[in-house]
Amino acid sequence: MPRAPDEVTPDAALRALAPVSVSVASDDPAAAATLAGLLAACDPALVLLFGSPRDVLAPVARDLSAALPAARLAGCSSAGEIGACGYQRGTILAIGFPAASFRAEAVALAGQSRIPVSAWLSQLRLLRAGFPSRPGRSLFGVLLADGTACNEDVLVTALDAALPGVPVVGGSAGDGLDFGQTLQILGGVPMPGAAVFVLVETALAVSEVSFAHFTSTARRAVVTRADPAARQILELNAEPAADEYARLAELDPARMQRADFARHPLLLRTGRRHHVRAISGVDAGGALRLMSAIEPGTVLTLGQAGDVTQGFADALDALPRPPLMVLGFDCILRRLAVERAGMTARMAELFARYRVAGFNTYGEQFSGMHVNQTFVGLALMPPEAAP
Repeated sequence: MPRAPDEVTPDAALRALAPVSVSVASDDPAAAATLAGLLAACDPALVLLFGSPRDVLAPVARDLSAALPAARLAGCSSAGEIGACGYQRGTILAIGFPAASFRAEAVALAGQSRIPVSAWLSQLRLLRAGFPSRPGRSLFGVLLADGTACNEDVLVTALDAALPGVPVVGGSAGDGLDFGQTLQILGGVPMPGAAVFVLVETALAVSEVSFAHFTSTARRAVVTRADPAARQILELNAEPAADEYARLAELDPARMQRADFARHPLLLRTGRRHHVRAISGVDAGGALRLMSAIEPGTVLTLGQAGDVTQGFADALDALPRPPLMVLGFDCILRRLAVERAGMTARMAELFARYRVAGFNTYGEQFSGMHVNQTFVGLALMPPEAAP
């Protein structure tokens, strides 16, 4: 029987609730207008904006915010984007969250260099008070941190204290492969020195997702000297850190490259899980420079890289229902590993299958922890009672 013109199918009804991901080339002079036109139909309550290079993002954010005044806009520069074609570079990606199924507010957690935790907690608790419990509604948070400020561990701890029970995922803003200055944006305005946090209420079901392609080995080391503020390991097992790491990983200390660090990360065990403490380089004096905080006395395990895609599909297939979208944050070191392994097309297929959209990061936030070389995300699924 033909459908009546005004009849809405269940699939169409669900699509109307789902986030929409669109992207344009970052050198498109009409980028903001194009993005606004593509997003207008979903009437977004929230727009997340990610892009590279960073210097083109601010004017696009300003114009897009003006074109969509009813939407909260938050974003950051990236080390690459994840869109309809998988990994992207030199693009600006926008994700619109329809007002029909989402409500959002955001704050800038300023003064990262001073670490004003009390002020952050007050901001976050005030933000949470604006979202009273509602039947059939879930809350989640998105943190867009400045990876160069090196304060993600403090930020996630503050979020966990202020918002107990609220799943928070996110990524540290990037600057391509330069590991330089990054950009955070709130409401179309750059927020230098701040992290941006978005609290979102949704009628959809939510579930956290994480995947790392590493296994632990039997090789361990104790951090005997470190500079936590600089995220440096100065000594491992009372030996110069770079030399001891090279010995454990069976590498030539004079020829270690970023690819070696990606294949042999250092792992920190928390509970029953290992989390990556990624190495970004070797500093003067043979210190290892990390992408996460480190303390003297920490016991680390050498990791071994496996298949960069194996298990990713299993993690997402384990969700209660197929996602309408997965908001994803994937470490730039994982992306480089995928590209070196010649698995870019395979990863693009998986991202398309599970509707992943997001960006490549300098670090990931998940379950109250700051991690590295990990894919983390939030699956947005149809409500359990949906037909």
